[in-house]
Amino acid sequence: MTESYRAVLQNAIAQLAVQVTDEQVDQLLAYHAGLIKWNKAYNLTAVRDPMDMVHRHLIDSLSIVPFIPAGRLLDVGTGGGLPGMVIALVRPDVEVTLLDSNGKKIRFLRQMTMELGLKSVATIQTRVESYSAKPYDVITSRAFATLADMVHWSRHLLAPEGVFVAMKGQYPDAELAELPADIVVQAVRQLQVPGADGQRHLVLLGLNAA
Repeated sequence: MTESYRAVLQNAIAQLAVQVTDEQVDQLLAYHAGLIKWNKAYNLTAVRDPMDMVHRHLIDSLSIVPFIPAGRLLDVGTGGGLPGMVIALVRPDVEVTLLDSNGKKIRFLRQMTMELGLKSVATIQTRVESYSAKPYDVITSRAFATLADMVHWSRHLLAPEGVFVAMKGQYPDAELAELPADIVVQAVRQLQVPGADGQRHLVLLGLNAA
């Protein structure tokens, strides 16, 4: 089945126009294999079908790669490593920190980081509001919380010129309306994700310097 996963993944990469080497495709598939194996015991994701994992996890995460600047990135509520691990695998210019309060998920990510030889990935088990570190250039989330909660709990970790990058389904009108006044909506982009069911949007937020 691995070649089927590879064919679907490579086809999506071509459609997304993301620069991914053959070696990086191998690493993505190795991560995918680890996700399948560990999910049986650790319940890393509600998605059980391996091909669905390719579409809903790997390809979905790859769709935001063009919008990620180089620098330090924090993936809050990373779960099984989405989108942070995928970004780390294809963007060696990004230093990724994967943060989650769930010990089983962090153990999985530490194992994957070691197996894949990822030197620029850190794994942190804690709640984001309790975490302190040098400010990050980018803070990502996929299924962590509402936009307002994401900003509330993690803004102390964002550099003054940094950007929040939040993955959403349908256009989040209500969530955007609930953002604090000092948060600037830089862009809301509709993503064209190959094989995706329903809409995908990417929300880019910044801090008002005034």
